[in-house]
Amino acid sequence: MSVSAQDTFCATLVDEWVQLGVTDAVICPGSRSTPLAVALANRLNVHVRLDERSAAFFALGLGMASSRPALVCTTSGTAAVELHPAVVEAHHAGIPLIVCTADRPPELQGIGASQTIDQVGLFTTSTRWSSDPGVPDGEHADSWRPLATRAYEEALRNPHGPGPVHLNLAFREPLVGEPGPLPRRAEPGQAPAPRADLAPPSAAGTRFFEGRGLIVAGAHATQDPANLVALSHAIGWPLLADPLSGCRLEGTIAAADAIVRTDVPRPERVLVLGTPWLSKALAAYLSEAAAEGAIVTALDPWQNKADPSRIVAEFLHVEPDTFIADTLRQVTTSLHPPDQEWLNTWQAYERAAQAAIDHTLADTLSEPHLARRLATFAAEQGATLVVSASMPLRDIEWFAPAQAKPPRVLANRGANGIDGVTSTALGVATATNQATLALLGDLAFLHDVSGLVNLPEVPCTFVVPDNGGGGIFSFLPQADALALPEFEHLFGTPPTTDLGAVALGFGLAVHDVRDMAGLDAALKERQAAAKKPALIRVRVPGRSDNVALHDALNQAVRLALR
Repeated sequence: MSVSAQDTFCATLVDEWVQLGVTDAVICPGSRSTPLAVALANRLNVHVRLDERSAAFFALGLGMASSRPALVCTTSGTAAVELHPAVVEAHHAGIPLIVCTADRPPELQGIGASQTIDQVGLFTTSTRWSSDPGVPDGEHADSWRPLATRAYEEALRNPHGPGPVHLNLAFREPLVGEPGPLPRRAEPGQAPAPRADLAPPSAAGTRFFEGRGLIVAGAHATQDPANLVALSHAIGWPLLADPLSGCRLEGTIAAADAIVRTDVPRPERVLVLGTPWLSKALAAYLSEAAAEGAIVTALDPWQNKADPSRIVAEFLHVEPDTFIADTLRQVTTSLHPPDQEWLNTWQAYERAAQAAIDHTLADTLSEPHLARRLATFAAEQGATLVVSASMPLRDIEWFAPAQAKPPRVLANRGANGIDGVTSTALGVATATNQATLALLGDLAFLHDVSGLVNLPEVPCTFVVPDNGGGGIFSFLPQADALALPEFEHLFGTPPTTDLGAVALGFGLAVHDVRDMAGLDAALKERQAAAKKPALIRVRVPGRSDNVALHDALNQAVRLALR
């Protein structure tokens, strides 16, 4: 093989990425991407996935779990298009991802050449940055390392937060060659100065926390949950903690969705951190509080102005952990004694609500009980919990209890789709090499079935409540407005494919569970099985019964708090 500029170019990109800390790449088989695929395989941990769509979600899971950009590499044409759903998710969720699509050279564009489409700007506004550097040639070798560095930095430290970047890389035949000497790496420069607009605002002061308030923490709220809990106690403001925030520690409010459905007092101030909750009840409660004059303030480090209910009065463009630490120091020295009665009242609500939930669930197997048990088991075992959008994520949000050491909970909450969850969970398990439990509905499991092809040996257990279709639609007006056959055909969509047979066909061990004792036994067996992926199929009551149970749980909490 002869030395070629494009092989040297690819080897240089990969060398720079290795120096910057990239460790993993996901590659889909294809011819046009050969120069980059070979360079990646020589230096990084490479994961080969057959389906590009699933591969991109696998890379998303790697980045989600590690907070480092993972790479995904594909050939040209529709292979590149298949990456789009995961790119959109990474964009909205703030997950670092480096997307590399191989392309045909200019002379093959627009003439009907095979596997050739217009790939420039393919992902439109869903990337933090994109580049189409053209076919590599030695005359521009001094730009190769800066290109790799720019891609890495934009994926990790873009002014709008981490997210996906796109390199569209054109290669000419021959596609197999050898790299020559790599361009020298520049001397390390000084670290970039902190962003000025992320300094904690002195104007907040201690007056910010006067009055009866609430802290509402969503995903990405903080890297230091204990500090946020300490601030909650210092100012006497209850902390409503989404499991995705990592803040659902003892002393926080976990049953917020059920509590705010009752006639509880509304706050005078609200501090929002991280992404909004899924709970419509909480959104309505906060909207009513804002309508009554409550001031809602959101910490908004990336200036994304996330406010779907349009209730935020002020956005503070600050780094959350710096803000929390700075204000905690201030309030512990200068704030008047907090209103402990307000905090104690909410904690009493929490105790009463949790007791009512436990009493209503009893020992019966159900979707809420499954979510509650998985959250507890994951905490006990130190496992990561990956949760699918739709009902599983809502059940975790509503019913996972506060714990001394809550589990790490991850989810594709950017665009809130059910696609790619199987592959995301496999990517998370690969990145952590630790026990991973993936809670996803039957349709979500089948939606990403191509992600099960050539299963990696990782400690990932898929827990699927089998309720015979799309459970969330039974909670929506469509369920009452349409005749049952029409509703089932268009929305319920009960699968005619057997989940267990599918899983067995792809080589997963399958556990069929019909009661809580069986669930505990299956979970313990999976714990002992180490790195063998498996499916725990949980036979739960039908979708209409699930709606009735949720209503009963809310009614039980309402009576307990009356």
